[in-house]
Amino acid sequence: MTPPRANQGDMRMSEIEFQAMLTRAAEAGAKRALADAGIDGKDAALDIRDLRSLLDCIRFVRRTAVQTAVHLITTGVMLALLAGIALKLKIFGGGP
Repeated sequence: MTPPRANQGDMRMSEIEFQAMLTRAAEAGAKRALADAGIDGKDAALDIRDLRSLLDCIRFVRRTAVQTAVHLITTGVMLALLAGIALKLKIFGGGP
């Protein structure tokens, strides 16, 4: 199926043939990219689901770590304020 050539060496093809050629090229490129990444074959869909699950877990751990750090900093600041108030009001006695 060789398309007819125009006057100056340009090729002509119908829109349907062009779309079919683009589709085949895109599929071949996607298959090659998956093969290069090592996630081709029968288990490719399962591998991709596992990778997405792993990414979700990493995001959850990161979010939890940030929340924990904020809680620790907030608690530290509150304890420092309470200790300062206790010392200022001499609640624990002693001192001049």
